[in-house]
Amino acid sequence: MTPSVIDLFAGGGGFSEGFREAGFNVLLGIEHNWSAARTFSSNFPNAITLPRDIRELRGIDVSRYVGDGDVVIGGPPCEAFTTANPNRMKDPLDRLYLDELGQLTLHFIRMVGELHPRVFVMENVAAIMEDGLLAALRREFERAGYQVFFNVLHAEDYGTPSVRRRVFISNIEINPPKARKIVTVGEALAGLPAPDTGFPNHESVTVSSSKMKRIPNVPWGASLYKFRGAKHLHSNFVRLSMNKLAPTVMGSVRFIHPIEDRILTVREQARLMGFPDSHVFHGSKDEQFNQVGEAVPVPLARAIASIVLRTLEQV
Repeated sequence: MTPSVIDLFAGGGGFSEGFREAGFNVLLGIEHNWSAARTFSSNFPNAITLPRDIRELRGIDVSRYVGDGDVVIGGPPCEAFTTANPNRMKDPLDRLYLDELGQLTLHFIRMVGELHPRVFVMENVAAIMEDGLLAALRREFERAGYQVFFNVLHAEDYGTPSVRRRVFISNIEINPPKARKIVTVGEALAGLPAPDTGFPNHESVTVSSSKMKRIPNVPWGASLYKFRGAKHLHSNFVRLSMNKLAPTVMGSVRFIHPIEDRILTVREQARLMGFPDSHVFHGSKDEQFNQVGEAVPVPLARAIASIVLRTLEQV
């Protein structure tokens, strides 16, 4: 029987896409943002999409739709924890218990406890383990009935053309075999037609005239400007290098094409996250970029799903 998966923070569907490619049946996705919910629904037409706030739902509500899924996945918002956020709360525990977005992690744990899946996997930034947070999360999952592992993985090790370090908290150890080679930016972008020729999510991105004047002078690996995060400076409008990995893709970050003097399209950015070209994004252009940047890279999700599948088969 095909194993099933429920996605509690579905977003644009990157995590679910990886599980689908690994052979899972995606039953249901919960996504509060309307445009992201539309994206998930269009790409998973056989799944139920609930455009609802998880805080308003209980496990029994989900079970009424799809019964009990084998696996529960999801990536609660990371803004409360990430070092890219200069306004995150100073006390790490306040980020989990007082920040409204941070509290959504607790709702993921609550839903896991109510749904009782055989396996669950929760994705977030590695900073969610800082200064007492790891112990707090371990206690919260224990209250829900699970012992947990904190699996820190690098997306580029599994065929993603961009750098991304994330922790996957699960009731199983997750350590997939690494890919034999990295996928470069040039390889990821190869074969696409020119922008504005009708290819999905491949429309030109407009920027201010002042930025356009400066872009031709930005060499490979350099950036147009930097912004301050909680701990250090972050680069934006980086000129990508053809033979290297891209930096971490984020919703607010834009990249300069390695050869042409323009900004990458949503489709090109999606390729840097391993999305198939058949995966279409909806909403405004900024919303589409956010859906791409906030996703679990598809190759990494697929590698994780393969380990979960093997675990289910052995039990």
